[in-house]
Amino acid sequence: MRLGVAGLFIALAAGITIMPAGLYAVQKELKSGLGDTAISGIIGNCTTALMFLGLVIAAIVYRKNGAVHKRLMLLSVIVLLWPAWFRFRYYFPSVERPDIWFAVVLADSLIIISWIWDKLANGKIHPVLLYVGGAIILEHILEVIYFDSTPWRFVAKHMYNLMTLP
Repeated sequence: MRLGVAGLFIALAAGITIMPAGLYAVQKELKSGLGDTAISGIIGNCTTALMFLGLVIAAIVYRKNGAVHKRLMLLSVIVLLWPAWFRFRYYFPSVERPDIWFAVVLADSLIIISWIWDKLANGKIHPVLLYVGGAIILEHILEVIYFDSTPWRFVAKHMYNLMTLP
């Protein structure tokens, strides 16, 4: 339990620092000439932070139900890793559509692997993994589809302007 309490503070710190790190990444990409596309990236950072913190809070609520708690924590870590997977686009610039291969296929393969493991180990996929994991995959797919569209840019610019107020 002590480890869980310490983990709570680490999780809160990780969730909260996603936004400043995302803002730094946007400013770095603006300097490299990506323009509005760089600003569009701020939404993905926001959704990652919200999903991660939401999953951690849900895991705290269900901490006495081990099966639910551990699966929510697993999904929270997978969500937190999403930006790291997407950074592979810098190391593999020749990959076409890195948004699909790194941000959806590679990142969300961990959810699918957890489904397979759960099915093999327990005879069925736990509803938390199936429905919450499925919702995470759907959110990532929708981000790829709508990224940098006109409405997306509109929201991203407003978010960026709010975050950079003096």
